[in-house]
Amino acid sequence: MLRFTAKALSVIFHPLLMVTYMLVLLLLINPYMFGVSNIEDQWLMLIQVFLSTFFIPMLAVVMMYALEFIKSIEMHDRMDRVVPYISTSTFYVASYYYYLKTPGIPVAFQMFMLGVVISLFIAFFINNFSKISMHTTGVGGFLGMILITIFHFQLSDFPLETTFGFFRIKMTTVLFLTLLMCGLVGSSRLFLSAHHPSDLWGGYVVGLFGQVLAFNLVF
Repeated sequence: MLRFTAKALSVIFHPLLMVTYMLVLLLLINPYMFGVSNIEDQWLMLIQVFLSTFFIPMLAVVMMYALEFIKSIEMHDRMDRVVPYISTSTFYVASYYYYLKTPGIPVAFQMFMLGVVISLFIAFFINNFSKISMHTTGVGGFLGMILITIFHFQLSDFPLETTFGFFRIKMTTVLFLTLLMCGLVGSSRLFLSAHHPSDLWGGYVVGLFGQVLAFNLVF
């Protein structure tokens, strides 16, 4: 049961899904940044982000496995990650450039996307020496986004309308849930023996650093 839970957490919080989760949260926090009044009005952008940052890169990895360029989908071997890193970086740079040039895309999302690209390239470099965890790099970047949203954009809470009623969600609650997510993801990767503790901590640092560097480059 514990192994199944650890694998489920690794899938749900897959690093390639983090950009989609970032966009969903930004749309929940302030959809007006994107020129709409609710998240449903931006379904097309959500699909575009999901396809370009998760589905297509993952499809490329599956094809590499089918063609025997890599030994496993999970890429346990550090060297198996080289070609997927290159292909994923290509898709992410193209996506960042597209959203950078697309009118109506808020600077906040462009900045967070840049932070992901920076973290990806740093992790790619570190992979030459150590099998850094991309899972903790992903959640570390998400944590960076939350911290920047709280301290720079000075957001304390945001409204959320559901079928159960209208709520105001505190950003401290979101921060707590994000920290919990970071802990669960790191613990699951450790439980599955996918990484050493240093690989996990390195991922957190790289993900967080990428967002901080992107913030300093943009603002």
